Amino acid sequence: MGADSGGGTVTSGLDARDEELAARLRLVIGRLNRRIRIDGSETLPPLQLSTLVTVEQHGPLRLSELARREGVTAPTMSRVLSALDEQGMVARAADPGDARGVLVSIADTGRSCLREIRSHRNALIARRLDRLDSAQREALVAALPALEALLVPDED
Repeated sequence: MGADSGGGTVTSGLDARDEELAARLRLVIGRLNRRIRIDGSETLPPLQLSTLVTVEQHGPLRLSELARREGVTAPTMSRVLSALDEQGMVARAADPGDARGVLVSIADTGRSCLREIRSHRNALIARRLDRLDSAQREALVAALPALEALLVPDED
């Protein structure tokens, strides 16, 4: 395995067909995600949105655990949580296991915001799906299990 210019690793064992598939998949997923974010014009920046989803799925969490899950430093997460707290999206409570610690959970306002964003993004994707013929839609349905399998973390 060699290093690429971005600091990641490149698997040299891929054949040309798999390399092309990986490149096309990366490009289409990245562009579709960017298009959804742009067209969605959400009021929450990406890191705030991601943090809110993480708190919804795994909360209540300590700031350090949130920072680890989001791949940011504790000071960055502190700023993100302050912004979410100011908007009433999260609630903070004392950690019963550690009197010095604070647990962050999602507030009703945060749940409502996520419902609205998801609904809007689903509508955006549905409009794009309307452009496809039935064979293309069926191909997407058939590909979903494989795409979902790509979300499983690598085993280290």
